[in-house]
Amino acid sequence: MYRIYIAEDDPGIAEGISKTLLSWNFETRVTQDFRRLAEEVQQFSPHLILMDILLPYRSGYSFCSEIRKNSKVPIIFLSSAADNMNIVMAMEMGGDDFIAKPFSPEVLTAKISAMLRRAYDFTVTPPLPSCRGAALNTDACSLTYQNAQGEVDELPLTKNEYRILYTLLSAKGSVVSRERLMERLWETDTFIDDNTLTVNIGRLRKKLDAVGLADFIVTKVGIGYMIGEKENL
Repeated sequence: MYRIYIAEDDPGIAEGISKTLLSWNFETRVTQDFRRLAEEVQQFSPHLILMDILLPYRSGYSFCSEIRKNSKVPIIFLSSAADNMNIVMAMEMGGDDFIAKPFSPEVLTAKISAMLRRAYDFTVTPPLPSCRGAALNTDACSLTYQNAQGEVDELPLTKNEYRILYTLLSAKGSVVSRERLMERLWETDTFIDDNTLTVNIGRLRKKLDAVGLADFIVTKVGIGYMIGEKENL
């Protein structure tokens, strides 16, 4: 049974979400003390977190950032402020998805089910190609690469970052469209804002640049992205 932690300060909304999820055989816990939210998350050990943005004491962004220091648990933000700025901020702070209020129970459960499938049922069987001495490590959800000292090092990845690199490396030498990446990340782009992919790509590029893999992901304007072979840069 999957455990869902609900960080929502409106009792009516929190109870409604909990009842909906219980009817789908999820185990739920609603935040009891927002001053101890991170501690409650650690104790409950959820498979997924639903996080409102406007919360007592601190914002959902701040709580998300704190949780991300110790956990890669999927976090879906909930907010009535569904403008581009809030969506981008949610992704920048470590969120995995965003649902605008008001939402239907069907959309909520569909989003949660898809996220859980991606997070806990994602497997890779074919061997992965490498590029510029870098290769994905499926078991550790990381990228192994050769550092400046010529030693093999490891770069931890989020699940979305892993999927982006997996999709691009699998198509090495070819351009992957934004639509294909969105389908691979979220299985359907029905409820996904295009900004989400842009933020994930930007965050991943910063991590790659920091370990000496500059221009590892190349943008093909108006088409999509591809892995940048060093000799072609």
